[in-house]
Amino acid sequence: MKLQSDPTIIYGISKGYPLGRPIYESEIEGATPYNTYVIPGLPSAPICDPGKDSLAAVLRPENSSDLYFVADGKGGHVFAATEAEHSRNVAAWRAIERAKDPQPAPVETPKPVKHSHAKTR
Repeated sequence: MKLQSDPTIIYGISKGYPLGRPIYESEIEGATPYNTYVIPGLPSAPICDPGKDSLAAVLRPENSSDLYFVADGKGGHVFAATEAEHSRNVAAWRAIERAKDPQPAPVETPKPVKHSHAKTR
């Protein structure tokens, strides 16, 4: 399955540095060894160094039906089991982004993205 995780697009562009702008449609469709919107499964290499809590979560995962996640605006993430719930969470995140940085849209308007992220904790 394609994980469709935005951080994998960003890593393929910036090699670990913040992008500082929305992801463009052309970047969503752009092939890199990391872009999980294009490649199935995991990227060709790690895109970050996991911390102790992440490693512990892999060893003792929570029992959950969550399949989707998006940033919560507080430095964490909000998880969802259904695409409808996830769409509401994405809308809330985009509102937070707009409130933080009400600058004009970039020349290439980012495509609305179906954020079908695999759950990671």
